[in-house]
Amino acid sequence: MRRVLFIIVFLLFMQNWSVCEASAAEIPVIHSGAAIVLDTKSGEILFEKNARERKYPASLTKVATAIYAIETGNLDDTVTVSKKAREVEGTRVYLEEGEQVPLRKLIEGLLINSGNDAGVAIAEHLDGSIEQFAKNLNEYVKQIGTEETIFQNPHGLFDPNHQTSARDLAMITQYALKNEEFRRIFGTKELKWQGQSWQTTLYTHHKLMREKPYDGVTGGKTGYVDESGHTLVTAADRAGMSIIVVTLEGASQRDAYNDTKALLDYAFGNFKTTLIPQGTAIPMEIGEYKTTRDVYFSQPVGMAVTMKMNDEGTLEIFGDDQKLITSLKLENFKKKERKTAKLASPKTPNEEAENLKVLLPGTLIGLLAFIGIIFIRIRKKTDRQNDRSYGA
Repeated sequence: MRRVLFIIVFLLFMQNWSVCEASAAEIPVIHSGAAIVLDTKSGEILFEKNARERKYPASLTKVATAIYAIETGNLDDTVTVSKKAREVEGTRVYLEEGEQVPLRKLIEGLLINSGNDAGVAIAEHLDGSIEQFAKNLNEYVKQIGTEETIFQNPHGLFDPNHQTSARDLAMITQYALKNEEFRRIFGTKELKWQGQSWQTTLYTHHKLMREKPYDGVTGGKTGYVDESGHTLVTAADRAGMSIIVVTLEGASQRDAYNDTKALLDYAFGNFKTTLIPQGTAIPMEIGEYKTTRDVYFSQPVGMAVTMKMNDEGTLEIFGDDQKLITSLKLENFKKKERKTAKLASPKTPNEEAENLKVLLPGTLIGLLAFIGIIFIRIRKKTDRQNDRSYGA
């Protein structure tokens, strides 16, 4: 009997230990120097490690260059390649000086094959020089919401002042993915390339898109210089959920990819994105508020939520444990005012005296007029009686 009890206790202990182990293992250990997981639809951060520390991004810079070029340039423009673009170091698409290339094709070479020469050609075409391009690019990404970003060039080759953060890169990618042309190029796995001196097929450098495909990955960009280590940005969709993973300062390519896969598994396995459709009524202390657009928020899988709006237009979302999961400031919020009856304020003695001064003369005149009318009627009645007496 004692042995049976011991076995039962031991099995229960092992079961609880396993549950604890699984729970602790849900948050992965990340070896890269910085990382972030962003829900693309809600904009909520699902995981972060040193996400606001400034790091060297290497070729992840090209995500910003690409969306800037798409939105500010004419994709059908013909770009003439300069000597400076031809001679840039690092990964190239082997442009020749004087070669004329459509802007759209340069952006494809920039993102798919990480062409540094394409980046310089784009910068010079759009803004005349790399220096002016960097200045304009910094202003552009600041409007997206970046706070730690200072770009010095369009390609990410090392410059000690060329820095950004995992958070900023995730925000830039989130913004860029709203653009259909960017999504197309960002997600391209291979592309026939017909250049003046180079005819080939370009293949994406991102291994989770090609060599070791990961279920749901829709786009990505790799980066590496000695000073930055291995950098990686990855976009993925699964079961209605879209996420962005950024890893910076990886000691090896293996670390960067393993960290990215671990974070993808963590996000898809533990969270879901919930849609609150436009026109949804949300209860308030007074009345209700109807959403003026589709609103997304992230929540743990399997957790029921409740929602309410406060008087300042902030949507608060609580889990089934009544803890606040997230809060969202909604635009176009019209605060409902409490309707209260207006009561007459008490008058001061001076105000009452003034009122008497105004009312008293009118009252006396009315009284005198009334007495006068009564007197006239009595007088007429007396006169009629006298007239009848004289005539008898």
